[in-house]
Amino acid sequence: MTRKLTNLFLSVAFVVTVLPAAGWAQGRYDRGINDRQRNQQERIRDGYRSGELTRREAARIQADQARLRAREARFRHSGGEFTARERARVQRGLNRSSRNIYRQKNDRQDRW
Repeated sequence: MTRKLTNLFLSVAFVVTVLPAAGWAQGRYDRGINDRQRNQQERIRDGYRSGELTRREAARIQADQARLRAREARFRHSGGEFTARERARVQRGLNRSSRNIYRQKNDRQDRW
């Protein structure tokens, strides 16, 4: 009987310590799609204001952002559920867009 109680106690202690840590790690590294889109819009706006992006570069990146938003909206309304595969495709598009923003902001092609 005491062995079962000990095992039960250890199991509960493990669950209580591990699950919150897993949730914390996921929240820390996995930002939502809307947060990422908002962050990228700010980066584009800041890059244009600072002169790091030309008007043409900013317009091209904005068009890319609009395509990503349209794809996300299409996925969300297609079957009633935003699947993991669709989420991964949107995240890959955001990754690609983020790299493009970085490259354009740092390509020494200033507006001034």
